[in-house]
Amino acid sequence: MLIKIKNKDQLIIDDFIFKCVIGKRSLSSRKKEGDKTTPRGLFSLGKLYYRADRVKKPSCTIKSKIIKKNMGWCDDPIDKAYNKEIKIPSKLNHEKIFKKDNSYDYFIVINYNTKKIKPHKGSAIFLHLTKNYKPTAGCVAVNKKDFLIILKLINKKSLIKIF
Repeated sequence: MLIKIKNKDQLIIDDFIFKCVIGKRSLSSRKKEGDKTTPRGLFSLGKLYYRADRVKKPSCTIKSKIIKKNMGWCDDPIDKAYNKEIKIPSKLNHEKIFKKDNSYDYFIVINYNTKKIKPHKGSAIFLHLTKNYKPTAGCVAVNKKDFLIILKLINKKSLIKIF
């Protein structure tokens, strides 16, 4: 199953077209940490993370993990944990995964810069939730209802093409 991000505001899977939002500074083939762009390319998907204290585990075929209060995502380019899940509190620069808002009640890791990790090339690129479709810091976001439909359409072999 191929997920396509087209026209910067459409996520397409087969005949399904969902409204989405991307990074504040659009798309980039030369993504850098903190540049607020969404990386162009073809990427596999990682785990689904979800807040079990707010939402129930959705029906899906990809691996999932419950988000806990001590979870973060390292965005510190000079550390070996860069672009990986970490335990917090931590002295490393990081993003909290257990957020006060609902944007990370569900999210899927987009496997950008996750295999042979290159420092400063960008981290924490997720498919997550939005209520207001405000541009992201580099992720792709859809509303909750659409996210749950997308989960039923994809599997562990699904790819996301951002172009």
